[in-house]
Amino acid sequence: MIVTITPNPSLDRTYELAALAPGEVNRAGLDRLDPGGKGVNVSRALTAAGHRTTAVLPLGGPAGRLLADLLGRQGITVAAVEIAGDTRINVSIAEQGGRLTKINAQGPELGPAESAALLRLVRTDFTTAGVDWLACCGSLPRGVAPEWYAELVAQVHSGGARIALDTSGPALLAALTARPDVVKPNREELAEAVGRPLATVGDAVDAAGELRKRGAQQVLASLGADGMLLIAEEGSWYGTAPVARVRSDVGAGDASLAGFLGAGGSGPESLAAALAHGAAAVQLPGSVMPSPADLDPAAVIVTADIPLDRPLRG
Repeated sequence: MIVTITPNPSLDRTYELAALAPGEVNRAGLDRLDPGGKGVNVSRALTAAGHRTTAVLPLGGPAGRLLADLLGRQGITVAAVEIAGDTRINVSIAEQGGRLTKINAQGPELGPAESAALLRLVRTDFTTAGVDWLACCGSLPRGVAPEWYAELVAQVHSGGARIALDTSGPALLAALTARPDVVKPNREELAEAVGRPLATVGDAVDAAGELRKRGAQQVLASLGADGMLLIAEEGSWYGTAPVARVRSDVGAGDASLAGFLGAGGSGPESLAAALAHGAAAVQLPGSVMPSPADLDPAAVIVTADIPLDRPLRG
C-alpha cells in the first residue's frame, strides 16, 4: 500500500474558458470540483491505476467534509485529523490556448497540537510492514515549522518504510538531512534549492547531484516540457514524453509521482511510468488523474545518454 500525507489539502474548482477577459464577466464552458492537494492527487492517480492507497489529511469545516466525501466516492480511504480551521478552496482558470491561471488560498493555520496529532497518526498507523511507500506532498500549513517534514521522514524510517517527498523551499532543505528515499522537485524548485538558475539539462543534473550530496537518496526532477531526470546512486536517466496539446497541468507532477511509486520507485522503468502518467494528466481537464487507458507508454523515451547541453525552455 502507498500512503499519502498532505498537510495543506484543498478543494480545487476549475473553470475552462475560451479566453479569460480580465475585468469583465466571463462564462465558463466547463466547471469542475475535485479533491486537491499534491498528496491527494497522488492518491487519486494511484487509485485510478488500481493501487491501494490511504490519504492522511488535516480537515476542517464544510470544505473539509466535502473533500473527504469526494475522496470516499472515488474509493480512497481517508485518515483525518480534525482541525479548527477551514480546509482551503483553490480556483484554476484554464483557457483553450493552454494558459492556466491559478488562485491558491493560504489555507488554515495548524496549532502545535494539530500538527503533532498528524505526526502521531502517521507514526502509529502507517509505519508498518504493509506500507510500501509514504508520499509526503505539498506546502506546509501556516503554524508548522519547516523541520516538520524532516521529523516525519525520521519517524517513517524508524518504522522501516520508504518515503517520497514533494515539497520546496526551507521544508525541502530541512528534510534532506533525514535522507528521504526520493525527492521530486520541478525545475523552479530545484533552482531555488541550489540558489541559481538552470539553463540546460546539464545544469539540472548538477543541481540534482547537489541534493543527493545533501541527503536525498534519489532525485526525480520534472523539467516541464523538457522531460524528467532521475538521479540515483545506481545510475542517472533522462526521459521525454511528447504531448500534442496541453489542456491543464494542474496535478500533472502529482500524477508523475504516482506513476513512479506505483512502478516500484526506482530505475528507468519507474521514470518511464512517471513520464507516461504526467503526459496523460496534462491532456485531461482540471485536475483529473489519468487511468491506464489514458497512458501512451510507446511515446515515452528514456535514456542513460543524457543530453547535458540541451537548453531548457522558458
